[in-house]
Amino acid sequence: MDLDQNNIVFAPKTGTFQMRINTEVKKAVEEIYAAQGLTLTDAVNVFFQQSLNAGGLPFLASAENEEFVKSKALSRFLNEIETGLESARKEGWVSEEDSYRILGVDK
Repeated sequence: MDLDQNNIVFAPKTGTFQMRINTEVKKAVEEIYAAQGLTLTDAVNVFFQQSLNAGGLPFLASAENEEFVKSKALSRFLNEIETGLESARKEGWVSEEDSYRILGVDK
């Protein structure tokens, strides 16, 4: 399958998928996805696309999942801090006032 052309954006939507789910769970996840501008169908399509991209489940499915996610998030956070510090060393620090101005936020 050519993933560059057959993805959730470009692939024709001709197949159907049906499943059973607890009504309360369905309502709860629909509210979560709606807050992000997604329908349940959109969210399932995103899950399918991420599964294709990962070549399997797009997340670790195990008892250690919570610790793995925390560890990965901490690693990304520390990398972002290091990137920011390196940028500040090379390009100089931005004052708080300039940050508000750049972001278009009134203090």
